[in-house]
Amino acid sequence: MNTIEQAAKRLEQLRRAGVDIQADAAAAQQPPHRVATEPAPAAPPDDRRSREVSVDLARMRHAGLLVPGQPRSQLEEEFRIVKRPLLENVRNHSAMRPERANLIMVSSAVPGEGKTQTALNLAVSIAMELDHTVLLVEADVLRPSALDRLGVTASKGLLDLLESPQTDLAEVLLRTNIPKLTLLPAGTASSRSTELLASDAMTRLLEELASKYSDRVVIFDSPPLLATSEARVLAGLMGQIVVVVCANRTPRQAVLEAIDTLDPEKAINLIFNQASSDYDGSAYGRYGDAYGYEHRQRTDGS
Repeated sequence: MNTIEQAAKRLEQLRRAGVDIQADAAAAQQPPHRVATEPAPAAPPDDRRSREVSVDLARMRHAGLLVPGQPRSQLEEEFRIVKRPLLENVRNHSAMRPERANLIMVSSAVPGEGKTQTALNLAVSIAMELDHTVLLVEADVLRPSALDRLGVTASKGLLDLLESPQTDLAEVLLRTNIPKLTLLPAGTASSRSTELLASDAMTRLLEELASKYSDRVVIFDSPPLLATSEARVLAGLMGQIVVVVCANRTPRQAVLEAIDTLDPEKAINLIFNQASSDYDGSAYGRYGDAYGYEHRQRTDGS
């Protein structure tokens, strides 16, 4: 008896025994049930669930801002120098090792010294690093201008998070077309902005921003130190503070008064903005137009 005849005989025996041959055949065609052994994928981070916007790169270039992917420039070199000590603190490679070192506030003594321009350039420069992502917070909540310089508009942001702590951070974060750069707008203006920045909700938000992602550096574009109470509240919450001083413009006394408002235990850096230099570095341009140093290292009383 050949194989076909044997199979036919077996089928006939099964039918006589009352077995549903069609149901068995359908079941045989189904793939075997397998127990899942791999864990479910983790939820995406906040900034991957946030809205994406396109910053206006041409507008940035026209405004004198650093733009990734451009030919090597003097501005790019200067901010490589400026960011290095800040990142050393973030990585705990410096002797200072400040707490919350990845929360960096950029301010000035008085308005008009270039602190927003500096905050934007610093954020873009750090976004060009291999090992860090950047969140730029528009913390000058009384006169926000950082997003406008990027050609971006948004209605909700930082103050909305603080007014309504149940708001999801992902709802107000803005991913950009500059890789590794995310924005947090100032949000809806409030007459209680100082109190909101000093609230427990702000403390919890900063804890989340500082600890959730190990590679993230958070840059705060702050109000001027001598012009508002908001800046002093922010300064007490930061790990590092950058004070921008405009060359040949900012009164010396104003700079000293601004520094005196800060906790001397903080990592305080000064950036001398718009200084001139006669050195010509040829292909690399002129150096020295911007630099930073730690306030605690000063010994001459200046």
